[in-house]
Amino acid sequence: MDDLFLKIVDGTIPSKKVLETDNVLAFHDIQPAAPVHVLIIPKKYIPSMNAVTEEDLPLIAEIHRVAVEVAKKLGIAESGYRLINNCGPDSGQAVGHLHYHLLGGAKLGALTGISDSHF
Repeated sequence: MDDLFLKIVDGTIPSKKVLETDNVLAFHDIQPAAPVHVLIIPKKYIPSMNAVTEEDLPLIAEIHRVAVEVAKKLGIAESGYRLINNCGPDSGQAVGHLHYHLLGGAKLGALTGISDSHF
């Protein structure tokens, strides 16, 4: 399987890690859409939110806990941040591996309408 994020997990592709647990990796996006833009991924391959099973729910909870830890670590927890998951091609999901975008560090605009945005 040619999965970009699994290559980041195994170190084949370098990343700027922010936080790592046994099951989750958070790292800086190489094309940030905000002053703080971190990707949070499960180390286990899950193609999208649609593929999450009952068995995966503790992992999803861990991803959300990691998101809060990352926001605190990077100093954006109090001012606010956005946690986004894109699911499927019409949403803009560009990598076929479940991932969340944590965005912050500035006042973010409304998330409405149709856009070419990559996150």
